[in-house]
Amino acid sequence: MWTANLDNQQYKPCKNYSEFHVCNWLIPITSDNAYCASCELTSHIPDLSKEENIELWYRMEVAKRRLIYTLKKLDLPVWRMKPDEPSLRFRFLEDETEDEYGNELTVKSTVITGHDNGVITLNLKEAEDASRVLMREKMNERYRTLIGHLRHESGHFYWNVLIQHTELLSAFRDLFGDERQDYTQSLESYYSLGPPDNWQENFISAYASMHPWEDWAETWAHYLHIVDTLETATEYQVSIMRHKMVNPLQDNLYAQSFDATYEDWCRLTTVLNALNRSMGLDDAYPFIISDKALQKLFFVHKIVSQQPY
Repeated sequence: MWTANLDNQQYKPCKNYSEFHVCNWLIPITSDNAYCASCELTSHIPDLSKEENIELWYRMEVAKRRLIYTLKKLDLPVWRMKPDEPSLRFRFLEDETEDEYGNELTVKSTVITGHDNGVITLNLKEAEDASRVLMREKMNERYRTLIGHLRHESGHFYWNVLIQHTELLSAFRDLFGDERQDYTQSLESYYSLGPPDNWQENFISAYASMHPWEDWAETWAHYLHIVDTLETATEYQVSIMRHKMVNPLQDNLYAQSFDATYEDWCRLTTVLNALNRSMGLDDAYPFIISDKALQKLFFVHKIVSQQPY
């Protein structure tokens, strides 16, 4: 049992801490729940009879808790408020293999990372550094992380919640394109032909050019990158050339303009990239935001901050 210094309220550890040490969230002592609010959202976990899976599961839960923290700070719906409302769910699964020849394992079923009706599925291999880097190179991506995956897939969920069947749909189509175009055809075209030559002029990433849904999800993920990283920087009292940056998750997000947030983001990522290069590492933020991509980020900001568009 823990007692909070702030309000002297008593808490108990989540069951996933007590049994596996993969969670650090607490539960009010008066609650009958064994799992914290974050762990309750995980509907499927990896096979824990494989010892190495516990560490990989831990990494996924860490990334998921960071996502949920940001969503809560932005006052976005996460848990189902009414029986007919959607709720986020997470599945952390691994590829199924079979011993086809008595000594060599072959892949029987591949887990596809994605979103479907509020359920975010993540392949366990994404938590393996070597596998993730190999896939990043194979897909010709400069950035691929667990938190990036989760933020991207949550974007599909919030498109359904915040845009679909609302008055914002027309504005979305004007900016991102018509999502009614065939998704499967767009997917096949992207992987066979690649992105358009001028994709940097209109999209925040090459993958965003594949379909309006993916453009939205990539933009949504980048918006979460921005507000979460800026909050972390300000909590550590980081300033650049004596400039005190805004904290979008603490300052009055609903009143402040996105311009101040974006300007501070440019300052911060310039420094982050320079520091990484000094250490011989890849850029922390290897993206260039065009004017069109910035308009899309502003669209996300207006929706999240509940300002009229």
